[in-house]
Amino acid sequence: MPEGDSVFRTAAQLHEALAGDELVHADLRVPALATTDLTGRRVLESVARGKHLLTRLEGGLTLHTHLRMEGRWAVYRAGERWSGGPAWQIRAVLGTARSTAVGYRLPVVELLATADEAGAVGHLGPDLLGPDWDAAEALRRLSADPSVPLAMALLDQRNLAGVGNVYANELSFLARVPPWRPTGEVPDLAKIVDTAHRLLTLNRLRHGHVTTGDTRADRRNWVYGRARQPCRRCGTRILTSSLGTPPQDRVVYWCPKCQPEQ
Repeated sequence: MPEGDSVFRTAAQLHEALAGDELVHADLRVPALATTDLTGRRVLESVARGKHLLTRLEGGLTLHTHLRMEGRWAVYRAGERWSGGPAWQIRAVLGTARSTAVGYRLPVVELLATADEAGAVGHLGPDLLGPDWDAAEALRRLSADPSVPLAMALLDQRNLAGVGNVYANELSFLARVPPWRPTGEVPDLAKIVDTAHRLLTLNRLRHGHVTTGDTRADRRNWVYGRARQPCRRCGTRILTSSLGTPPQDRVVYWCPKCQPEQ
């Protein structure tokens, strides 16, 4: 599932391509919306809410999509050949006179009344990249159950919206605790919340989820995806395992020296 900064970047691309223009072509290729006609409506904006995408249309409608693991939006110039995948993978098309946005393999495509968006995203915690980011509320939610492992608490979008598996692992490393340490035993959760906000903000318009400060492709992260490689800080071999129970278990990475059990 993409990190919140990736979804923010997708929303920015959709907004730049579509906002302010009238839809001259719209095709929602899911059974419940197959006969829906959105042509003639102006696109007002496209925004991210955590890992959800909300494209608001004239007339009080919102197209709500979610990428999950395999979905993506691609933007093309009007008349340009679509090259993001075979036609059978397309779930949504929004076209204006200048641009066309094509949603591939989208697992969630639904049309809502804009006034009812809370039904889709109201359960989310404070959005790390939202204009109403509330660090104190995020900390309160993250601390609510002290028995939950840190990585799982960070991944719970009801606590704070936008952290995925990359950041959950990297934040655990930066806090010098293993990902399974109960939140009630983690020193300075407030610093972790602030670090999460800082990292996603820095990365919101660039690729790579950079946590080391080095944007080179092989230098971006401390531990995530680096199983059996030497720790960048101490040289100890990075270990990997799973945390949680299927199907909600996640792969975790950690340095046993920099992130000791106690």
